[in-house]
Amino acid sequence: MRLSFSKSKNSTSLYVIKDVIEGNKRTTKIVEKLGTVRELEEKLNGQDPIEWAKEYIDELNKKEDEQNRDVIVKYSQSRQIDKNIQRSFNGGYLFLQQLYHMLGLNKICDNISAKYKFEFNLDSILSRLIYGRILFPSSKLNTYQESSNLLEEPDFDLQHIYRALEVIAKESDYIQSKLYENSLSVSKRNDRILYYDCTNYFFEIENEDGLKQYGFSKEHKPNPIVGMGLFMDGDGIPLAFDIHSGNTNEQTTLKPLEKRIFKDFELSKFIVCTDAGLSSTDNRKFNDINGRAFITTQSVKKLKKHLKEWALDPTGWHLAGSDNLFDINLIDQDGENYDKYKNKTFYKERWIKEDGLEQKLIVTYSLKYRDYQRKIRAGQLERAAKLITNRKSDIKKKNQNDFRRFISSTNVTKDGEIADETIYGIDTDAVVKEEKYDGFYAVCTNLEDDAEAITKINHRRWEIEECFRIMKSEFKARPVYLSRDDRIQAHFTTCFLALVLYRYLEKLLGEQFTSQEIINGLRDMNFYSIPTEGYIPTYTRTDFTDALHEAFGFRTDYEIVSIKKMKNYFKETKKKKTLRSF
Repeated sequence: MRLSFSKSKNSTSLYVIKDVIEGNKRTTKIVEKLGTVRELEEKLNGQDPIEWAKEYIDELNKKEDEQNRDVIVKYSQSRQIDKNIQRSFNGGYLFLQQLYHMLGLNKICDNISAKYKFEFNLDSILSRLIYGRILFPSSKLNTYQESSNLLEEPDFDLQHIYRALEVIAKESDYIQSKLYENSLSVSKRNDRILYYDCTNYFFEIENEDGLKQYGFSKEHKPNPIVGMGLFMDGDGIPLAFDIHSGNTNEQTTLKPLEKRIFKDFELSKFIVCTDAGLSSTDNRKFNDINGRAFITTQSVKKLKKHLKEWALDPTGWHLAGSDNLFDINLIDQDGENYDKYKNKTFYKERWIKEDGLEQKLIVTYSLKYRDYQRKIRAGQLERAAKLITNRKSDIKKKNQNDFRRFISSTNVTKDGEIADETIYGIDTDAVVKEEKYDGFYAVCTNLEDDAEAITKINHRRWEIEECFRIMKSEFKARPVYLSRDDRIQAHFTTCFLALVLYRYLEKLLGEQFTSQEIINGLRDMNFYSIPTEGYIPTYTRTDFTDALHEAFGFRTDYEIVSIKKMKNYFKETKKKKTLRSF
């Protein structure tokens, strides 16, 4: 800002002006009218108006640098707003941008660009695909359009996105391994424990093609699907993923991705934790050599007869920190004991050898888990009873966890004659048979660690299930509208990268906010642009936004953020820096 004079026949007026850029033109803007020389002389009691004005402007410039200047903006009630001029922008992506550069994804893009020597900006495209997946998940066309709503405009065309998808697909393995390598300089990775699980995503099509094949859909959709196998480290940060055709047996997907981790990530000794559906004997044996280990859930119902009897026997149960053996039936019968032990987990363990594999079977029993299962079942029985009462069509069970499993049907009369209609009722035998497993949970492992440590590791499997939930619900990764296999691979690569950034953000915030609070909070961080002056936050300041600014070391929640300050944020969030430890 500087001093400007406007002379007329009878007076000289003093103004504070500053250089601004409007469109592509450089011009000046009046910041404040100070008054005429005569008015200032009277007001200042003899002080030189020119010297006073210079000192005043020096103070304004100082406050401008310190983001401490009062901004005066005038609006007219009679003037229309400019046509085709955007005023509202999202700034929540700035925090994702800092994580993106902290993890060196921009450098990964530079390396790939140097290899292929294309002209479009892969870094700009990949970053917008990732930010878009979190902030406004949608099609690639809509992501391109929505990118113009960010404070920094995109520097690519729609055609470049589709060309970039081909490259992202080819380099997906490289991106994953390099991202892991870069992450080691950000935080220590708990890669001694790896969790693996699979899910699938459906397409709004009817014909199979390439990766898109008919298979068991976890959403029970009658559409072709693709499968995803995902490895997550012991702290909940995604490590690696792969895509397979929808008709692939999930048990066969573990070893190929694990072998890639050996090669590309240079990891060889770790514990693989999976659910029962992925715990084939072949997979267990694969992780019983070369310093690897496994922990996998085990269905008590599917144990051999003698092991099932041992597991369900109410006697011989241990409790961490006690040398006594407990009878869980006695605990259940005594109200005082129930209150004492309702939050405790009892266990028993034994080594077994089957199919040439020696492993430890650990069975746990929890009153709290038992009560939870009974509560769930009570709700299912209520739904089953209502369905029977209000039945309008035949009742068919969809899967083993469907509440319809408790509905029995009778198609003959007591005299053995064929009935005119099917009679439905609650299958009490099925209820009693299922109840005897309430509260019991089992895992198998080749580790010699104590049962408490094993069950603690296994308990964190919920985080990988949450990863899939976030991708499907918050990131809207399905249904998939792409058709080419390479673009499908690229789509899930960007979903994976978005999930990695989100998990780091979650850790950085101390895991004190839900996924909806974090994602909706970023989506709502909008700003209103005041030309030549700055940006006014239009979002609500909350505990989340306070924690976000504190964690990242810069603030956007002032009444107005100057253009200069915001441009500085653009630069700072693109520097590789180490944030506070996780």
